[in-house]
Amino acid sequence: MEQKELLYEGKAKKVYATDDPQQLIVAYKDDATAFNGLKKGTITGKGVINNQMSNLLMQRLEKAGVPTHYIQELSPRETLVKKVSIVPLEVIVRNIAAGSFSKRYGVDEGVVFDAPTLEFSYKNDDLGDPLINTSHALALKLATPEELETIRKYALQVNDFLKQLWSECGVILVDFKLEFGRLSDGTIVLADEISPDTCRLWDEKTHEKLDKDRFRRDMGGVEDAYEQVMSRLRQHEA
Repeated sequence: MEQKELLYEGKAKKVYATDDPQQLIVAYKDDATAFNGLKKGTITGKGVINNQMSNLLMQRLEKAGVPTHYIQELSPRETLVKKVSIVPLEVIVRNIAAGSFSKRYGVDEGVVFDAPTLEFSYKNDDLGDPLINTSHALALKLATPEELETIRKYALQVNDFLKQLWSECGVILVDFKLEFGRLSDGTIVLADEISPDTCRLWDEKTHEKLDKDRFRRDMGGVEDAYEQVMSRLRQHEA
């Protein structure tokens, strides 16, 4: 598939047109940002790990009944995906208190929830991606009631699947962010990526952080953490 003009460049990825109007090429970068772009840096090799991990997980999720935008991995950094219109909602699923949840509600990091919590935030950088509820999403016409129900169902399904998979790798899935998109016929599919950029992952025994929090909090060892997560996933797949 031939890469055509650059359509979009975000914080972590570039998106290119192809010969097929219904297919795009996503290229993953090593650029890292945090706090809505206020903190910037580079995590060497991140683009390769995030691309390959995301593709592996999306293929597994497809088999588990969650439709995704994934078509084919083209190179270590590039993937062919179905063109979608992104639903402007960030969908956050939390199993354990951490990050903004702990700060916002004064809950100690590490408190395990009785059931997963699901949050929506309005995907809008200018507004700082504010938290919204279902009524807000409907008022803003971000999605229909049916689409919101489908997104909620898939998000919890992804959580069940990933929790089990990461547990088998000796990793705790603390929380994660998902994005969904509409195909040209309106079908809702999982889009964007699943990686240490978008998930909080802790070592099951030591609770060592194996994700982007190491970058956010200047903890060091960021590249090693990403590589370790990918290594565990590959060993599990072998």
